[in-house]
Amino acid sequence: MPRRFDRRLPERDQTRTNERIRVAEVRLIGEDGEQVGVLKIDEALRYAQERDLDLVEVAAESRPPVCRVLDYSKYKYEQEQKAKAAKRHQKQINLREIKLRPKIATNDYETKKGHVERFLRGQDKVKVTIMFRGRETTHPERGEQLLMRLAEDVAELGAVEQRPIQDGRNMTMVLGPVKQREEAPKPGPEAEAEATPEAASEPTPEPTPEPTPEPTETPAA
Repeated sequence: MPRRFDRRLPERDQTRTNERIRVAEVRLIGEDGEQVGVLKIDEALRYAQERDLDLVEVAAESRPPVCRVLDYSKYKYEQEQKAKAAKRHQKQINLREIKLRPKIATNDYETKKGHVERFLRGQDKVKVTIMFRGRETTHPERGEQLLMRLAEDVAELGAVEQRPIQDGRNMTMVLGPVKQREEAPKPGPEAEAEATPEAASEPTPEPTPEPTPEPTETPAA
């Protein structure tokens, strides 16, 4: 029994398939990727129907449009799975925030710096905010000095993406992670032995060839 094409497609699916392909002729690619050639649309539809497959437009801008014969439901499912897998493998970069006071104690500073380093190692950006209170706002340079000190302390892990800027009673700076260089593996004993040139040894003298005795003629009887 010939396959009946399902014309009810999701609204978001703009791919033209089967009877939705309204052109006079198409360049057809078979189910195995072989070039079938340029066919009239009725012939291409019949070709797909005889194989219980769909006619799918893959290059509408070509003249004539290029269509492939395939199982569209299976093809669409595989494409969705590939898109989901690619999305899962994408690294999501978060923006973390650390808040400091201009007159922060040394131990508190070290703790906050440790948090910044941990975020940067996790490839997250860090927004560092200095919060001023009262008359502290009259000395914004102290906040800037503290931010730049922090940037220098974590320079191996992060770089300044946004220099300190004043925002009311706060001053902010943004640090971004830097790609860590992988250390080259240290050579093992065997590699070191190969790399170390052997001490030059004296050439072995060639053996002196022994003289070959000349054959002695036996006198005739």
